[in-house]
Amino acid sequence: MTSTRYDGDSWDLSSSVGSTATMAATARAIATRTDRRLIDDPFAAPLVQAVGVDLFTRLATGAEPPGEFVQQVWIDIAKIRTKYYDEFFLRATGSGIRQAVILASGLDSRAYRLAWPAGTVVYELDKPDVVDFKTRTLAGLGAEPTADHRVVPGDLRDDWPQALRAAGLDPAQPIAWSAEGLLGYLPPDAQDRLLDTITSLSAPGSRLATESRPNPQPGDETKAKEHLQQLSERLGTDNMTNLRYFGQRNEAAPYLAARGWTLDTATIRDLLATNNLPPLVDDTMQMGDMLYLTAFR
Repeated sequence: MTSTRYDGDSWDLSSSVGSTATMAATARAIATRTDRRLIDDPFAAPLVQAVGVDLFTRLATGAEPPGEFVQQVWIDIAKIRTKYYDEFFLRATGSGIRQAVILASGLDSRAYRLAWPAGTVVYELDKPDVVDFKTRTLAGLGAEPTADHRVVPGDLRDDWPQALRAAGLDPAQPIAWSAEGLLGYLPPDAQDRLLDTITSLSAPGSRLATESRPNPQPGDETKAKEHLQQLSERLGTDNMTNLRYFGQRNEAAPYLAARGWTLDTATIRDLLATNNLPPLVDDTMQMGDMLYLTAFR
């Protein structure tokens, strides 16, 4: 069982919070294999295979049916989440933005699979071993980026803005930012600092996509922790209750609105319906009311 998160902790793609990137890629691989209506991520399965966690590899490749381990709702949420962020970047760059920043990029493959407009620069920031692993693995598959792809080794606990600037990011020009599946893995004060820093680096015309989870009601977190512990036991992974920072925090949507961003939001419940996917029945994790948001400067 992994220890509780703490400042300065470390991980790789098969352990601690890093394993969540591999789990997300596993869900994308299953979704791609079983239903390409909403997403098509041909790199998800080979990246999971390269990480080498046996169960995730079997799930991603279809050798193990997901039903025993993974509820369909998690696959459906992977579909709408991937589609949401894909469309966010395509709309942003379609509007003329030519700088895209993917924070804590993990096993995300958008730099290789989206149809980026000519002249777009895609910056991927994550820990050095993570971005190096992904870049080497995709190169070994013969994959080539579909944009000017700049890998930025960096940690969100360090001076990541300087790392982006050194790679060529120009804060005087509009930027499309994504912080996908990230905020809940940051302490509340670190979340605020991240959103403040993004705001300070964003010229007029910039956009940000992220999630905003409502603060829990009494008893919600106890149920969520029980569910995560049960899921961890089924998957044989580190206890996922120790990977997130629970408790009250500033909700991202009103926090960004108070700093001058204009918001366009949709709940997970809304997006499931919009994409003709089954509604949530047992929402133990209180996912239905979580907002996916696009913020405009």
